[in-house]
Amino acid sequence: MNHETRLSLVTQDYLSSFECILKHMISGMTGAELSNSISYNFMVQMIPHHRAAIEMSENLLRYTTNLQLQDIASDIITEQTQSIQNMLAIECSCLNLQNCEADLCRYQKQMDNIMQIMFSEMKHARYCNDINLNFIWEMIPHHMGAVRMSETTLRYQICPELVPILKAIIVSQKRGIAQMQRLLKCMQA
Repeated sequence: MNHETRLSLVTQDYLSSFECILKHMISGMTGAELSNSISYNFMVQMIPHHRAAIEMSENLLRYTTNLQLQDIASDIITEQTQSIQNMLAIECSCLNLQNCEADLCRYQKQMDNIMQIMFSEMKHARYCNDINLNFIWEMIPHHMGAVRMSETTLRYQICPELVPILKAIIVSQKRGIAQMQRLLKCMQA
């Protein structure tokens, strides 16, 4: 982070809210009660991740006048709210598909690594007095984490009902990353 940048009060408010959202997400993801089901474990760690994206988007919408970012944030809210509902609908049935101890350990080690990278990149995201840029710098690693978590989960024996949810996460998050990267290039030009 660039500690020499003088920040406006509005930017300070925005960043303060982001820091609270990030702390709550990290607590929710690392404190999730895990089971012997990779499918279930993915969901209880992804739901706080999705909730953070929704809150980050709502935080941006309080401040931005950038129409493209308003659309991106609104899409995130819609898609991730639906994804949470889809996961909650299959949570109990997916809990019944148990995985062996070796797979559970290997999976959780991979997930912990993905999460730690994502947490670090989000904590140390660049920032400036442009809230729109700040949001993009924060959200890209957040989306990248969801893609990596979903791709990792697909490598294991999981509940069949979870597969389309994971694929939808990968598609929507990759699309969002591409949109934000294009917008970032335009904004920084």
